[in-house]
Parts: sequence; structure tokens; C-alpha cells
Amino acid sequence: MPETTPDVQLPRIVIVGGGAGGLVLATLLGRKLGKKKLASVILADTQLTHIWKPLLHEVAAGSLNPYEDELNYFAQAHRNHFEFQPGTLTGLDRERKVILLDDMKDTDGEKVLDARELSYDYLVLAVGSVTNDFGTTGAQDFSIHLDTRQQAEYFHRTMLNHYYRAEASGKTEALGIVIVGAGATGVELAAEVHHAIPVLARYGLDRIQPADVTITLVESGSRILSGLDDRTAAEAHKELEKIGVQVLLNESVSEVSADGITTKSGRFVSAQLRVWSAGVKAPDFMKGLAGLHNERGNTLVVDDFLRTDDPYIFALGDCAYCNAQTASGKRRAVPPRAQSAFLQAKWLTKHFPDLMAGNPVPAFEYRDYGSLISLSEARTVGNLMGNLTGRVNVDGYIARLMYVSLYRRHQAVLYGWTRTFIFVLRDLLIRKSGPRLKMH
Repeated sequence: MPETTPDVQLPRIVIVGGGAGGLVLATLLGRKLGKKKLASVILADTQLTHIWKPLLHEVAAGSLNPYEDELNYFAQAHRNHFEFQPGTLTGLDRERKVILLDDMKDTDGEKVLDARELSYDYLVLAVGSVTNDFGTTGAQDFSIHLDTRQQAEYFHRTMLNHYYRAEASGKTEALGIVIVGAGATGVELAAEVHHAIPVLARYGLDRIQPADVTITLVESGSRILSGLDDRTAAEAHKELEKIGVQVLLNESVSEVSADGITTKSGRFVSAQLRVWSAGVKAPDFMKGLAGLHNERGNTLVVDDFLRTDDPYIFALGDCAYCNAQTASGKRRAVPPRAQSAFLQAKWLTKHFPDLMAGNPVPAFEYRDYGSLISLSEARTVGNLMGNLTGRVNVDGYIARLMYVSLYRRHQAVLYGWTRTFIFVLRDLLIRKSGPRLKMH
């Protein structure tokens, strides 16, 4: 592992969190400042590998093998002139300008690295968000969240285990899946799992037939996809019902148990698999972190330049509360999306040298480029937004193509277009020659 002794000759930019925003920022700053020896750029993350969070519903369904799409932080750091430090943030000392990383253990619980300090001149917090279960009884113990690759893989293994047990017993069984929260994650997971179910039967796991699987989406609001426009939400709702997903609206969950969920209206939905995807918040350790100002959901308040109360500490992405100016001149809270984190990372990369030098920079301006919702390969719906076009609703093949292009753009920033094109060819070959689903 690289030497952690501070480089007294160069300003140290420490980025905590290697998600859609943090990894892009580390990569671009590494190329811009690290390569030219203008700064030392250090990325810290709990995991050793990165996978784009909007793909986790595909990992959960088994339609994406994470081992084929993961990015290794050490390799990325080597290629892009930054340093990677594995570890979980557990403390921040603003006076000494150091962060504390917890000790690191392997899967068997053996300590690999001791807890250690990292000094910084500038700190960027990009730790993302986690699922907010609002303290609902049983939600922590009896439901699966989809915040990490490990959780998505756990859902996939648990679903497969039901099929393996049914096959071994020789008896036809039913499988109930309930998803709490009809935001983008819940809707996309419901559709992806629905399209995976028939493939399992074709591969010989036919003791649980597609007709024996019920997928229920539970939403406390009056419609699904509350963050999108009415037309897009209606199209997605119609498609979900068409493929057999049961959508329950105006139903708040009061309890999650090992057998299913109970709503406040007294309705019980039986389910062997229970997923909670209703609401997000910044990790709990962000609340009151080193006296920095919080907003709702543990987020850190930042100004027009993504700075917290401390001029040497920045925050971006889901863990930041940024009331930014938009192209129309109005202000709005930047929504917790991968798109937002990406835009903020690009802005910060462009202006970091001037921010370090104390030079004036333009305020961050949020531009909403629209949202797309994948209903598996069969259908994608959403809207695109631009200065010239305004809001344009799209669906079908064009929407699907644009949905896929979002991930390819993410890859292009990290790898360059040449390697991204190679990845596209690789994925096409795997799709043609390999199994449609990951079966283990």
C-alpha cells in the first residue's frame, strides 16, 4: 500500500467516498493536478472496488455480473495519478486537519490494517447516501437494502436459494417478493426481477414457475416515481401492471416481519423476500460531524461553491445539501442522483485550482438533464431536458439507448472512450455467448 506520510511539498486533497462523484473527482483531479505534481490527490473508500450504484438492481436480479463491471480502486489510482487508501471514515479533526480511518478487517474478521490518520489540506466528502427506513419496526432486521454491491448480491443469493430448495424438495412452491418504496430503485428492481424469473425456469429451476411468483410494490404516496413528472410516472405504472407487478399506493408500512409487511391500514402482504427502498439519507456518522452544519437526512449544508462551514472542507453528491441556482434563475435543492454527483464532480475539478489559490470562481449551477427509468430490456421511460428542447418525454428503444449511454458516459470519464468501446464489445460477446443470468 502507498506510503501515507504527508507530502509537505504539495497540497493534499483527500476525497472520502468512491461513488459516482468521488471517484470521478479523484480520477479527473489526478489527471489534472496529480500528474503535473501540483497536488497530492488521495481517495479513501470502505470498499476495494467500485460499481456504478444505478446498476445495483441488475446485480440483485442477476442480470449483471458485478465481477465483470467492477473497477479496482488501486488500479484506477495507478493509471490516473492519485493514491487510494482503503478504510471507513470514523472521525474528523478540523483543527489538526486530519481524518481517522477505522481499522480494516477481512471477511473472516482478521485485522488487515490498523486504524490510521490521514492529513489533508482540502477535504471532499462524497460518501453518498444509504436507505432511510425511518425507524420502521423490523425494517433493519427483516428487509434487504440496496445501498451496496454486497446487499445486492445478498438479495440475488437469497432469491436463488428459494429456487434451489424448491428444486431439491421436488414440490411446486410460491415465492412472494415485496418492495417498499416506488422510487427509481424500487420500480427498476421490480421490473428487472420480473424479467429474470422466466429465465430461471428455462434454466431448469422450474419448481417455482413464473405464475407462482408475486411481486408487490408498496408506495406511501399517491403515485410512483414522485421525483418525475406525472406522464412518465403514469407510463411506468401502466407498464408495471402490464407485466404483472402489483402496485399498492397510499400504503405506509408500519412493520416488517420475517413473513411479510404490515401497512398502517392493517393490510398484510406475505413475502419471503422483503426489500426496503423508500427514502435515502446521508450516513448517520455525518450528523454533527466535527460541528459542521447539517440539513435534513444528515446531509451537510454547502454553499454555491460546494463548501461547508469550513472553507477547507467540501461536500458533493447525496451527502450534501446544495440549494443551487438553476438555468432558469430559480434555486432548488439538488436532487440525490448519480447525475447530480457527476455534475458537481466535474464543476469542482474545473475550479479546484482557483479555489485553492483563493481566486473568484462562478457559482455551481444545477442543470437537470432529465431522468430515465429502466423497466428491464423490454422498456425504458423518462424525460430529457435541455435549454433548447425543454422537457421531452421519451420511451421505447430511444429511451433505452439513452439509458445505457448514461453508464457508458460514466465509464468514458473513468477509462476513456477507447477502453469504453472495448467494454461495449466485451459485453456484447458475453451477452451472446454466456448465460442470461448469473446463477450463483
